[in-house]
Amino acid sequence: MKSENQTVAVEFLLLGLSDDPELQPILFGLFLSMYLVTVLGNLLIILAICSNSHLRTPMYFFLSNLSFTDICFSTSTVPRMLVNIQRQSKTISYAGCLTQVCFVLVFAGVENFLLAAMAYDRYVAICHPLRYSVIMNPHLCFLLILLSLTISIVDGLLHSLMVLGLFFCTELEVPHFFCEFDQDIKLACSDTLLNNILVYVVTSMLGGVPLLGIIYSYIKIVSSILRMSSSGGKHKAFSTCGSHLSVVSLFYGTAFGVYISSAFTDSTRKTAIASLMYTVVPQMLNPFIYSLRNRDMKEALRKLIRTSPFL
Repeated sequence: MKSENQTVAVEFLLLGLSDDPELQPILFGLFLSMYLVTVLGNLLIILAICSNSHLRTPMYFFLSNLSFTDICFSTSTVPRMLVNIQRQSKTISYAGCLTQVCFVLVFAGVENFLLAAMAYDRYVAICHPLRYSVIMNPHLCFLLILLSLTISIVDGLLHSLMVLGLFFCTELEVPHFFCEFDQDIKLACSDTLLNNILVYVVTSMLGGVPLLGIIYSYIKIVSSILRMSSSGGKHKAFSTCGSHLSVVSLFYGTAFGVYISSAFTDSTRKTAIASLMYTVVPQMLNPFIYSLRNRDMKEALRKLIRTSPFL
């Protein structure tokens, strides 16, 4: 392509979920409600864990970090969409789009690693209960969080720098409600072969390795539970994993849904809806899953509500 038909992007257009003006107030109210539920629900989880000394264990340490990550994940996409709907504008600056891409990748990566760390925690608790406090010591827990954050930040910055080196055509319409990395790559006029190779390699490593770790942990957990002679012990072991397994299924299920929809459908609207299921819905539902399925969390939330003058 000739150089005069290429440009360094100044603004992107986020097409969102619908062009219908009558639907914009409904979408605004819906996404605002979902965002507030996400923030308040996850904030309650964090406060309940911090205020209850009985919940200062590795499992709840990881859960509080997961809740904080969920808040950040939603904050990186939803507020910008709400502003655009309110201002009746679909534009986002090049720098703003690049920043959003980076933050989405970082928080998605952190959530991915946290779910793997929580699976490992459940594996140690059920398969090696006598050594649990020795293995899952505070130093290891902090190291796992730090490692998750470091790898995710490097991944986000690497992809963002790769996009920074691309030239874009004049048609800069992103068929989503936020700047998604894959969609931005498709808008580039310059060669994106290296970017696409990087995407597949990094996604396979940073997405596949934690997922394999989760699968391995649950194979060992199920094998250990089936060897238990007590039915009460089996039920208790399964109940401690139920909430985490539900969150894992929701996170990876919606992620695979995005991949399948983008690979097998030409409808950009359907892909945008699938991305919504991945970036907004799991973060909103996670607090409900843990508060409804976990007896300790129920008690901690009741105690927090009773003692807090603001709730």
